[in-house]
Amino acid sequence: MTGEQPHVPALRVAPAPVEHLPLRPLWLCRRCGQPWPCGAAKLALLAEYREAPVSLFLYLASCLHDAIDDLHRLNPGVTGSAADMFDRFLGWPARHTHAYRVSTTTAVRIEEASS
Repeated sequence: MTGEQPHVPALRVAPAPVEHLPLRPLWLCRRCGQPWPCGAAKLALLAEYREAPVSLFLYLASCLHDAIDDLHRLNPGVTGSAADMFDRFLGWPARHTHAYRVSTTTAVRIEEASS
């Protein structure tokens, strides 16, 4: 025997996929480069906070506050309008979260009760 060992190829482990998380201070998605929260992040957040919609709004309100600070610090003239920033962080879950939808019949009953 010559003492040589058979060559065994090294196992290559694929890097873990990067999640759709914000890259601060730019507030772009780490994975796809879109403004965060990107479409995939929104789906993941809706699934994660499915049973706790208020917690989703609190988390996103905190992100909105941080994003305004970060983006303003980077470039004060290009932070974006308040309406655009609000819609980017807090407007979309209101359209997709059932807990905050008020039916027209409920709204009418509330109005009748208050008059």
